Amino acid sequence: MPAAFLKHPFMSQHALAEGDDEAMVNAMLAFELALAEVQEASGAMPNGVSQQMRALMQSATFNIADIEEGIASGGNVAIPFVKQSRALLADDLKRYWHQGATSQDVVDSALMLLLKPRLAALDDLLLRCRSASIALMDAHIDTPMVGRTLMQQALPITFGVKVAHWAIGLEQTRRRLSAIELPVQFGGAVGVHSGWDNLGLEWMDALAERLGLAVPVLPWHTDRYPIHALGTAFDAVAGAAEKIALDVSLLTQTEVGEVAEPSAPGMGESSSMPHKRNPVRSALIRGAARQVHGHTSVLINAAAQPLERGLGEWHAEWAPLMESALLVEGALEQVAVLLEGLEVYPDNMWRNLAATGGGIMAEPVARLLAPTLGVEKAKEVSAEAAETSRQTARPSSEVLAEHPDVKGIVDPDALRNACDPALYLGSSAAQVMRTTKWLESQ
Repeated sequence: MPAAFLKHPFMSQHALAEGDDEAMVNAMLAFELALAEVQEASGAMPNGVSQQMRALMQSATFNIADIEEGIASGGNVAIPFVKQSRALLADDLKRYWHQGATSQDVVDSALMLLLKPRLAALDDLLLRCRSASIALMDAHIDTPMVGRTLMQQALPITFGVKVAHWAIGLEQTRRRLSAIELPVQFGGAVGVHSGWDNLGLEWMDALAERLGLAVPVLPWHTDRYPIHALGTAFDAVAGAAEKIALDVSLLTQTEVGEVAEPSAPGMGESSSMPHKRNPVRSALIRGAARQVHGHTSVLINAAAQPLERGLGEWHAEWAPLMESALLVEGALEQVAVLLEGLEVYPDNMWRNLAATGGGIMAEPVARLLAPTLGVEKAKEVSAEAAETSRQTARPSSEVLAEHPDVKGIVDPDALRNACDPALYLGSSAAQVMRTTKWLESQ
């Protein structure tokens, strides 16, 4: 598969570089060395053995190709890794390597170690997005634009409140991610530390502390809540990012033109149409998010695993989990750039507010006329005036002022105010201020 062409463009290139095959080997090695040190500290192996192991392993070169080849017969990467690493040790040290552990302990703990810096990177990106959102909200707290429902013009809102909803979506996922725990895995063959009695739980706790991972209540070989929590949290971030990309891509349409993605040399160019400026960042964000949604379904469907060790369910988790992290990080890199450099066109927003000839303000006009004309007549007059305004390109307030059912009855200034989108923004400004306060609370 040409992954560099079809998969990697949606992912964080920095994360890809940090999470390669060698990184997985180093993570598995970190688990085994930490385990040896914990066991030596408890007297389960002679003094100095763990230091000898560390000295040998840190200077060792692992054959990645041989490890890859060994997965086909062993079923997971830990089995060939343990064989190869044990073979590097002196004979008197071999018996202490991987003592009391099973392959799932190695793989699960290694994956948690690989994900730890990814969660930190996601938090940094989400904070960056939050700062950019607050700046946009502040700049456009009073910028009127069309609010759209069911893809049609509805009533006025402000661009600031639209960004506020984007920011809340991202910040909710950031706070959710920050509460995620990455637990160590250590249970041995069937999860009860066979042959080591109560030492097993002591080792598990000490191992978590040494590796900087969370302490689980028990080994979680077939209790896959940690993976479920991670996968669904990644999916929530993807959904929040996709919402922004979807809104931006719709607002960048030529006929709408209310915003544009940040310009950059060659960004958004077409292979055949020189005039185009495609919303490519939005496309990359949405493409990444769609893949995360698919991966999440795999993780959810692997949550129930049989007996004491999964058969295929555990194996199915690895790629979707790690790819989701890389895809979400890639999407957020694009979102951060998008929010920091988004081009906003208030004049076009005003143009689109006037596109219906005042029809967008028919509801407040009807409210104004109802006490005098009655509800149904008010709606009829408001709709009729809006259509006349659209056809004649005249301000709707003028058309209304000349309507026989309105002329001389309703104050012209009141009509002008009822037809002014900037005076019918509801709680938009208050919502922006409320959102900013909430965003800055943590």
